[in-house]
Amino acid sequence: MHVLVKHLLYIIELQRQLIIYLCFLAFGNKLKPKPEKPTDKKYLKLSVDPLPVFGEPPIKQIWQYTVLLENYHREHGKELKPVKRRGGVPVPSDAVCPYCGAPSDYVYDNNGGRGEYWCKICNSKFAVHKPSKDDEPYCPFCHSKLALIKKRKTFDIYRCNNTDCSYRKKKLSAMTPEQKALYKKSPHTFKLRFIYRKFHFDFTPLSRDNNYVPIVDLPNITASHHVLGLILTYHINYGLPLRKTAALMYDVHNVKVSHQTIANYCNAVAPRIKPFVDHFPYELSDSFCGDETYIKVKGRWHYIFFFFDAVKKVILSYRVQRHRDYQSAILAFNDVLVKLKKLPQKLNLITDGNPIYLLAQQFFAQHGINFNVTQVIGLTNEDEVSKEFRPLKQIIERLNRTFKGNYKPTTGFGSDSGSVSSVTLFVAYFNFLRPHSALDGNVPIVIPELEALPNMPAKWLKLIAMSEDFIKSPTA
Repeated sequence: MHVLVKHLLYIIELQRQLIIYLCFLAFGNKLKPKPEKPTDKKYLKLSVDPLPVFGEPPIKQIWQYTVLLENYHREHGKELKPVKRRGGVPVPSDAVCPYCGAPSDYVYDNNGGRGEYWCKICNSKFAVHKPSKDDEPYCPFCHSKLALIKKRKTFDIYRCNNTDCSYRKKKLSAMTPEQKALYKKSPHTFKLRFIYRKFHFDFTPLSRDNNYVPIVDLPNITASHHVLGLILTYHINYGLPLRKTAALMYDVHNVKVSHQTIANYCNAVAPRIKPFVDHFPYELSDSFCGDETYIKVKGRWHYIFFFFDAVKKVILSYRVQRHRDYQSAILAFNDVLVKLKKLPQKLNLITDGNPIYLLAQQFFAQHGINFNVTQVIGLTNEDEVSKEFRPLKQIIERLNRTFKGNYKPTTGFGSDSGSVSSVTLFVAYFNFLRPHSALDGNVPIVIPELEALPNMPAKWLKLIAMSEDFIKSPTA
C-alpha cells in the first residue's frame, strides 16, 4: 500500500510539471505572477534643450523693417513711402510681413485677393491664409525649420536636421576620440541634434484647478462628535488600521463602531478639509524638494507626488496618481507654484533623477514660467550637485518614511477615493497638528485657535469647523 501511494504521488508530480510546461507553451510569460514590489530601475538620461523659435520665420530677427527703412533713407536720401492704394481688393490690417515685420501699409496685394502678398520693404512674398505656419518651430541656433520625427501619445518630437547647425557642431567637437569611434558604429546612442517636444496636455499652469467640493453631510453619529475626534486621532495621528481603530474604540471607550463606518467618516471629512489645506495662505521659504513614493490601491501600484518646504516643514503637494509620468509632475509643480505669493526669480526645485521633472520644467517654460530643477542622482555624492543638495533630498525621503509609517499597517487601500481621503487627512495632520522636532516641537503651521484647545480630538473638530467656514467664506 505504501509503495502504491508513493507511485501515485510520483505520477501526480509528473502531471503537474507537464501542465506547467504546456501552459508555458500556450501562454508564454503571461502566467508568471507579477512581482509584489515595483522594480527599481535606473532612470534614463534625458537632456532638455532650450525652447525653439516660434511664430514668424527667424529671418525677422535679422531684418527688422525699421532698420531697412533707415538703410533705404541713407542710400536714397529719401524715405520709402507706404503703398498707394488705387482701388482693387483691400489689404487686411493683419497682413503683416512675416520676414521683416512691416505693417500692412507697406504690403501689396500680389494676386488679386487670393491670399498672396508682397512686402515693399524687404521684397518678400508671403501668404496670411496659413495660420498653421505661426506654430511651426525653428531651431534657435541655426534658424532651420524643425522636422517632426515622432508622434508619441502625449507629445510630438521635433528635431533639427541641419548638419551645419552650431548646436550639433559644438556637441560633436566636445566628444572624445573613443566617443567619436562609438558614434560611427552606433550613432543612435548619442544626442547631437536640437530636440523639441510639443506637449498634448490640456492644462493651464498656475490655475487653481482644485474646485471646492460642496460640504458633505457627515453620517449621523449616535454618540457625541468627540467620538469623531477620537477616531481621527487614533486612525490618522497614530496610523492605526480601520479594524484596530474600531476595536480600540470598543475596548477603551465602549463605543461600538464598525471599520466601514470609520472609513465613511474619513471619506466625509477629507473633502471638507482639502480646500483649507490646499489654499491656506502659507508663509513659505525658498527651499523646496520633491519625490514620489509607492502605495497600493485595489492591489495595483500608485504613486504619491510629495513636494515639501524643507525649512517650514509644510507639505505643498500630495498628488495620488496612477502613473509616474510628466503629467503627474506638472500637476505636482503647479501645486507648489500656486501657493507662492510671488514667483521668485531664482526658484529652484530639488528632485531625484527622474526625467519626468525635466519634461515638466520644459512644459512650464513653454508657457513663460521659468524655474530651475536640480536633480540629485543616486545614493552617493558622485558630483558636486549631489553633494550640495543631498540634505534636501534626504529631507523628502524622511517625509516619505513618516508617511509610510502610517500607511504600512493598512496594507493598501481598497478604492481610489479612500486613498485620496487618507492622504489628505495625513497632510492636514502633518501641516496643522503634528509637532516637528526640527521646529522645536512646534507644528509647522501654528493656528492660535487650535493651540488653545486641550486635546487632539478637540483640535480635529476645530480644524473641520474652520475648514467649513473657509469653504463658506466669500473669498474661497
